[in-house]
Amino acid sequence: GLVVLTGIYTVFGGMKAVLYTSVLQTPILLAGSIAILVIGLSQLGGWANMMEIVRATDVTYMNDAGEMVRSSSMANLMRSPGDPDFPWTGVILGSAIIGFWYWCTDQFIVQRVLSGRDQTQARRGTIFGAYLKLTPVFLFLIPGMIAFALKQQGTMDFANNDAAFSTLVKELLPKGFTGIVVGGILAALMSSLASLFNSSSMLFTVDFYQKFKPDASERHYVMVGRLATVVIVVLGILWIPVMKGLGKVLYEYLQDVQSLLAPGIAAVFLLGVISKRTTPAAGFIGLVVGFTLGMLRLGLSIYFGDTVSDGYIYQLIVAPNWLHYEIALFVIVIVLMIIVSFFTERKDPAKIQGLYFGSATAEQRAITRASWSKWDVVNSAIIITIIIAFYIYFW
Repeated sequence: GLVVLTGIYTVFGGMKAVLYTSVLQTPILLAGSIAILVIGLSQLGGWANMMEIVRATDVTYMNDAGEMVRSSSMANLMRSPGDPDFPWTGVILGSAIIGFWYWCTDQFIVQRVLSGRDQTQARRGTIFGAYLKLTPVFLFLIPGMIAFALKQQGTMDFANNDAAFSTLVKELLPKGFTGIVVGGILAALMSSLASLFNSSSMLFTVDFYQKFKPDASERHYVMVGRLATVVIVVLGILWIPVMKGLGKVLYEYLQDVQSLLAPGIAAVFLLGVISKRTTPAAGFIGLVVGFTLGMLRLGLSIYFGDTVSDGYIYQLIVAPNWLHYEIALFVIVIVLMIIVSFFTERKDPAKIQGLYFGSATAEQRAITRASWSKWDVVNSAIIITIIIAFYIYFW
């Protein structure tokens, strides 16, 4: 029902509805999470007591010899290389690949940046967004630790990890405030869905449909975009059984699927931006191979389910940790594109002027330089410092 409702307001509201929903839900979620943070820590007796409870719980896994081995504590972000979920060998590079794909190439994000009036507004909006992106530590990470600690104490219980945040909202917040925060959560879900529907329909209309019918009116393209949104809503509903078939916690499902989509796209964009030697054929083949190998793992994961096999295909494609598979897929696409670029024709340099590093004209460089100041650099440095501090503390 939520998917259908979101589809309806996206069809009639467009990008403006998407942006307004995003703006409205952010302060509500922040206020609710801060309240959960304060009340939850108060019930636990403070930050030190919470960390003591979390650190006292070990994360273990079964190694190849069938022995239970300690990976880390529940307070650690980084786990041992053999951890089946989040080995540090995969987290360091794997999260960077997903981050580059999502924040630098995904239409979901790029459409927001391109809505800026100029480079200055787009850049400062991005920096402000980076500050907001630090808040999930307080929105999700620490409330999750609070929920875990309360469950360990026996003062709170929830059926599965997906229910942790909603249980915190229900148990800790005052009744009236609970309704407001639940409304904010629904608005956040609808905002994410609306952004996906809007960006996907725009990509179909502009990058595909318009190529085959370039002389149609603007009204016609708007109607096609709305019809595309309806189709995407239907496909989204049909995809729900696939999500259930993977049988994972929602966060793990999202990360798993993103790790299969990100490597090919990230590799193509990265090589396209840093090297003028990358050819169109290499980019196309890289996208096809990356997507094919990613969907092959997804399909086989659904097929095998919880069954473990000694077969060659299972051990090669399904058995590897999802982060390690993501990194391997990224490297494969990079190497393949480099090889293909040696044997295929390059694009006319005049047609890709300004699209890769070192190719901007003097006028373009002047416009870019005038669009930022020392305060943009200072704020960027502050954000990077905070991120490094988070990694050090939770390492």
